[in-house]
Amino acid sequence: MAHFPWPTATATGIGSLPGTDMAEALRVVFGELPDLPHQPELPARGPGADMIGRAAGLLVDIAVDLQPSGWRLVDRPGVDLRRTRDMVERDLDALLEVGGHYHGLFKIQVTGPWSLAASVELTRGHKVVADTGATRDLAQSLAEGVAGYAGRVRARLPRAELVVQWDEPLLPAVLAGTVPTPSGYGTVRAVEESVACDILREGIDAVPDAVPVVHCCAPGAPLHLMRNAGAEAVAFDAGYLPDDEVMGQAIEEGTGLWLGIVPSTDPGFRLEPKRLADRARDLWRRLGFANDLLARQVVITPACGMANATPAYARTALAAARDAARELAE
Repeated sequence: MAHFPWPTATATGIGSLPGTDMAEALRVVFGELPDLPHQPELPARGPGADMIGRAAGLLVDIAVDLQPSGWRLVDRPGVDLRRTRDMVERDLDALLEVGGHYHGLFKIQVTGPWSLAASVELTRGHKVVADTGATRDLAQSLAEGVAGYAGRVRARLPRAELVVQWDEPLLPAVLAGTVPTPSGYGTVRAVEESVACDILREGIDAVPDAVPVVHCCAPGAPLHLMRNAGAEAVAFDAGYLPDDEVMGQAIEEGTGLWLGIVPSTDPGFRLEPKRLADRARDLWRRLGFANDLLARQVVITPACGMANATPAYARTALAAARDAARELAE
C-alpha cells in the first residue's frame, strides 16, 4: 500500500486568501487546517503579493520590474523587486510569530516554471516562454530561489515537514500553444511535453527533502506529465478533472489526489461537509476504488485560491474543507 505523508482525513488550502494582515491569515490557517496548514498569499496587499510577483521575487541573479503589462525582466533590481522581497521576509517573520512551535506538515506554494515563463515578459516585451534559452535560465533561477526560500521557511518552523506546491495553471496553454503573444493576434508555439516535464522536474528536484505537489486548476491538466516530473500528489479543481482512466491509473499507482470541492467564493448557500464529502465519495466510487483508501489518499481543498472571497467566507470554507475531510473517515 502506498504511503502518504499527511494524516488520514486531511484538508488544506490552495494558496491565496483575502485581506492584508498576514499574521491574522496565518492564525486562521493554523486554526482551521491543523493537519496541513499553509503559508497564505494575500494579493490584496498589491503588486508583489500576487502569485507571479512572489515567484519573481524568489529568482536568483535575475531581476524583474513591474510594467503596465505585467512583470518584465530588467537589467538591475528596482523598487518593485525590493518591495516584493521585503514582503516575503515580513511574511516569514509573521510565520515565526504565529507558528514557530508548530510540529507537522506545512505547505508553501510557488508559481511553477512554465506558468511563470508564460506570465513574465522579456525586456523586448515577448513572453519568456517564447525563448527557449530564457525559459531555461528562468527555471533554473526559480529552482535555486525556491530551494533558498524553503530553507528560510524551515528556519522559522524547525519541527515542520515541508510540502512544496508548484502552481501551474498555464501549463495546459503552454503545451497547447495557446499562450498569446504581446499583440494578442498570435500565440507562442507549443512546448513539447518531454521538455516541459524535464524543466518542471528540475524545480521539484531542487527541494529534495520536501513533499512535491503539482497544482493545476485549469481544464486539460496534464496529469501524466505532472506525475513524471515527480509529483507525489496532484491538485485539481473538481470541476476540471482529467479523464477517469488517466485518474484511475494515477490513483492505483499511489499518487495522492488533492480534490478541490469547496467553492472558492461564496456560492450563496450553506456549505454542508457531508454533501462535500459525498462528492469525493461519488468520484471514488466511479473510479472503482475501495472506500477504505479514500480518506488516506485524498486531501480536501478549496477549488482554487480564495483571494476574491470575503474574510468570513474564507474562514467558513477552510472549516468546511476540514470537516468534509473528516467525514471521509466516517
